Amino acid sequence: MASSALVISGRKNSLQSTTGGLRSAACNPQQPVPVISENTVFPVVSAQAAMAIDVTSGVTLYEKDPDESLLPASTTKILTALVAMDYYPDGEVLTVRRAPVDGQKMGLKIGEKIKVLDLLYGLLVYSANDAAEVLAQNYNGGREVFIAAMNLKAESLHLDHSYFTNPTGLDGGGNRIVSSARDLIKISSVAMQNSRFAEIVKTKEITVKSLDGKIAHKLVNINELVGQVPGVLGIKTGWTENARENLITYIERDGHKVIIALLGSQDRFGETKELIDWIFKNYSWQEVKVSYSP
Repeated sequence: MASSALVISGRKNSLQSTTGGLRSAACNPQQPVPVISENTVFPVVSAQAAMAIDVTSGVTLYEKDPDESLLPASTTKILTALVAMDYYPDGEVLTVRRAPVDGQKMGLKIGEKIKVLDLLYGLLVYSANDAAEVLAQNYNGGREVFIAAMNLKAESLHLDHSYFTNPTGLDGGGNRIVSSARDLIKISSVAMQNSRFAEIVKTKEITVKSLDGKIAHKLVNINELVGQVPGVLGIKTGWTENARENLITYIERDGHKVIIALLGSQDRFGETKELIDWIFKNYSWQEVKVSYSP
């Protein structure tokens, strides 16, 4: 298993990079950075790829093949949501044109009128494929232009191992759709800076309604860790038979922010909880003092 961390030795106050984080902690020597305990035993996960980062410093805490291109499944909906948020006001009302889709659905009816914000709840809380398709179909230029906008967004965020052909994350049937643990952490870091996104993904349960109030959709968060594991505030699940179990998780605990990505896991919730426990047991956040010689 290829797994490691960016090791910061508390004894020597030196940086030994075994992964290359999103940003170098040394760029800001005043910022506390995660320091790993001596003789730490790294956890073994079944996931095909995994990565964990400290959001503030960008230091990598754990990794296993983070740049391998894999099937993202419904973690794709993080990008779908950002493209939709870029384009639609929350209060805009969309009409459901073609409701039938494969996979997870919130139960939208053809002809139903519903607010964008409520579709975003369906998309991110309940992982509804019908919500994703309605957001894409009503985009200026239609579904294909929406997908093009997804790939442009991915390119602008330097998601170097990602490509999308639909807004849902469904694979097979000619759908060429890939991403990586590192790319999904990058986009999740951006997404969690959006207050609307952050509020939605931490929601445990909500009921949204059609504009006329006649159709109700009860949405329960698929992420079992939300409300169960202290500090977990989202972000997104994903599953298909080919992709196996995927999970991107955002944690705030003891003043620290961590994002964990697992792709191709056999136990996404159990392994994520194991990584959370391991990180906060084996890392301490310390100020690294850098001395300069003339």
